[in-house]
Amino acid sequence: MKYNTFLFDLDGTLLDTNELILQSFLYTLNRFYPGKYTREEILPVMGKPLLDQMRLFGPDRAEELVRVYREYNLAMHDALIREFPHVSQTVKELFLRGAKLGVVTSKQRLTTLMGLRYFGLENYFSAIVTMEDVKAHKPHPEPVLTALERLKAEKEEALMIGDSTFDLDAAHAAGVDAAAVAWSLKPLELLRSCNPEYILHDIRELLHLATPLMNQSVAWGDSGTAGV
Repeated sequence: MKYNTFLFDLDGTLLDTNELILQSFLYTLNRFYPGKYTREEILPVMGKPLLDQMRLFGPDRAEELVRVYREYNLAMHDALIREFPHVSQTVKELFLRGAKLGVVTSKQRLTTLMGLRYFGLENYFSAIVTMEDVKAHKPHPEPVLTALERLKAEKEEALMIGDSTFDLDAAHAAGVDAAAVAWSLKPLELLRSCNPEYILHDIRELLHLATPLMNQSVAWGDSGTAGV
């Protein structure tokens, strides 16, 4: 199967914000509930909209928790954010080939754009769907369908790439193929349970899955082929 449209989750897929997110949670939760929560208890809810996550930890103080989290997250953003290997190279090459590219994330637009701009990625994406753009969030199909509509792309020609079950389930609910990334903090066995069409161990594997549309200037050799 070859694709001309690629939809990416942001956190944990394109950008390594794992430590930023975990530190933001720990700072916030320890401020309100000292010593009550651990990293292991935070990991399973990562990928949901922030307010929904905070309702799980402090249902009566969720909005206050969100405010403190965002203050810390913004202050520490540039110090803790990282890019996963070969992301810029691969996104640029897909763009040069003429692929339609989108970001589908449950985070707010402000920090989404901060992360993309920090690594010079923003201009490669013709559709950036954030929490403000939809009423229902992943795993609901609305964010994926919104990105397809903005890109004027067909479901059958699109691939959604993500690091959580929310990404994979949203893709399948929208009728779109899904690729799980093996660099997720989520257990690979959990991601496999969503039956993704592909498991990516290196983001450059997407170049093998792209429809040859225009220019294919960069070849990265025989380092691997995407597969389940």
